[in-house]
Amino acid sequence: MFSFGEDIGIDLGTASILVYVKNKGIVLNEPSVVALDTNTGRVISVGSEAWAMLGRTPGNIRAIRPMKEGVIADYEVTEKMLRYFINKAMSRQFFKPRVMVGIPSGVTSVEERAVRQAAIAAGAKQCFLIEEPLAAALGAGLDIAAPAGSMVVDIGGGTTDIAVLSLGGIVISKSVRVGGDKLDESLVRYMRRYHNMMIGERTAEEMKQEIGSAWPEERENKEVEIRGRDLVSGLPKNIIVTCDEAHEAMKEQIDTIVAASKEVLERTPPELAADIMDKGIVLTGGGALLHGLDIRLMNETQLPVHVAENPVQCVAMGTAKALVNLDLLESARSFKRSQGRG
Repeated sequence: MFSFGEDIGIDLGTASILVYVKNKGIVLNEPSVVALDTNTGRVISVGSEAWAMLGRTPGNIRAIRPMKEGVIADYEVTEKMLRYFINKAMSRQFFKPRVMVGIPSGVTSVEERAVRQAAIAAGAKQCFLIEEPLAAALGAGLDIAAPAGSMVVDIGGGTTDIAVLSLGGIVISKSVRVGGDKLDESLVRYMRRYHNMMIGERTAEEMKQEIGSAWPEERENKEVEIRGRDLVSGLPKNIIVTCDEAHEAMKEQIDTIVAASKEVLERTPPELAADIMDKGIVLTGGGALLHGLDIRLMNETQLPVHVAENPVQCVAMGTAKALVNLDLLESARSFKRSQGRG
């Protein structure tokens, strides 16, 4: 059907928001952070500019992340953030866009309704919802419509969604509220407990990228200098942290992701399990970039494990593809669709 508006796919992530516009590709990839004036409630900045303010704001400015564990924690701020990104992504302001939003597979109907209402209030003409593992598989280029099994492990900022797909729908799935944010939090706790040092979430994120590993045996014991505040003296200090320490800090969270993946495999029907043995497991999301995670999963499951091309963009690209294939997705009962008008 001909549409005057633009089709927009949104990966509404806990850590970042990616926006895909039809015929343009990914036009926005910014942190899910909003800086507000606490006195007036006015939005000062959104995205990258607000992220730069985290931990560095004066008393009257608060930099917050309105998404928590894949769902909306602050409805009003999320609406303002969505409005900002939708308006920024649109080249024409005359027509409202159709929007497809990726949501975790384990969300409740109340959480779904909050996402839909926020998108409509932010300026969408119609809002459709799609489960993130389904969108991730579409974005990774998997043929999910075929009568064969595919397995996706989508590791985002707030959640990890694991699913076995066939015939355009989800056969088996599990969502655990463990992702990049929990990995960062575990690094913050480790530094406080073992080094008496307080570090911020930005430093933890950089530490994870520099020396984080799910399989340190395959990596030289790299070291990095971490700056923070000494909890004893209260003064700034620097210390050297190793790759093994970062692995130890994140071990519990990584074990949770691996255990959830194995649980899904154990519940998978034999015929689909045989397909997965041939095709392997596909990793998507920002967490897929954690060093050695593919090797760890491969050793635990004894199956081939592949990191998708552009894993961070898979969900956003998949949401856009889903708008083009609404009929296919509507025929699958796992596709959760809602529509509203502004």
